Amino acid sequence: MDIRPLRYFLAIAKSASFTRAAEQLQVAQPAVSMAIKKLETDLGLTLIHRSDRKISLTDEGKRLLLHAEKITQAVDDALLEMRELKGLNQGEVRVGIPSMLGSYYFPPILMAFRHRYPSINLKVIEGGTWQLQRMLEQGELDLSVIVAETLPEGLETHRLLKEEMRVTVAKDHPFSQQESITPEAFFDEELVMFKEGYFHRRVVDNLAKTTGKQPNIGFETNLIPLIKSITQQGFGVSTLLSMVVENDDKLISRPFNPPIWLDLSIAWRKGAYLSQANQAFLDFVCEQGQPNNDL
Repeated sequence: MDIRPLRYFLAIAKSASFTRAAEQLQVAQPAVSMAIKKLETDLGLTLIHRSDRKISLTDEGKRLLLHAEKITQAVDDALLEMRELKGLNQGEVRVGIPSMLGSYYFPPILMAFRHRYPSINLKVIEGGTWQLQRMLEQGELDLSVIVAETLPEGLETHRLLKEEMRVTVAKDHPFSQQESITPEAFFDEELVMFKEGYFHRRVVDNLAKTTGKQPNIGFETNLIPLIKSITQQGFGVSTLLSMVVENDDKLISRPFNPPIWLDLSIAWRKGAYLSQANQAFLDFVCEQGQPNNDL
């Protein structure tokens, strides 16, 4: 089977449009339509519902989509490995990093890596850990930092560090007079939170379910400086990684009672070929981790 129709099929499935798929692929739309029609003829199945206003996959198309993603990724991995054996390494790393770590943990690591490997191009994508994990599984990223609650199926991980989530308040907030904060007391306050899809928010949502409390979220933003500013001015309380607040003398942080610790790991697809550039980045980042933290 020619691999190109599968690539065309994937582009249509993701964009829900023959026109947009052709634009992304930089191919004439009739060529895309003919390739999909031939693919359907070869398989003896209808893969796509066609209408003037909406494109959607049939049940058979949805099943093929699962295989097409794996097949095209395997082909891409094989081609990359063959190019590197011929000395044609492109030297690019596509890595996903959550915003808190991107702002406070990774900048010196990324700069040090670039200093050691100046010819390798770093493409850093910021997002929520669950979005980044999905992008990694779909082959849109080579590596990604995730919060490893459980080992995701299909991914390999290496733990980078263990970090505490701390309740963060203004200096004059009553919490500043306490040694630790219970989840119940935390959820009695108006909260300043990241949006859904970020590990910061997921931790709080899971804690609320365990506690049986409904979070009172007054502000939602993924901008860390804004979260800190709102909290500092007393318009709510938040929870941030200790690395974010440890050197901020305008805010007070206290541990939860009991404490909340997160295992932050770097992940890659299980069994996937890592290019020389990606392996170099993975090894470098793992060297910077904190493997001796107590579990």
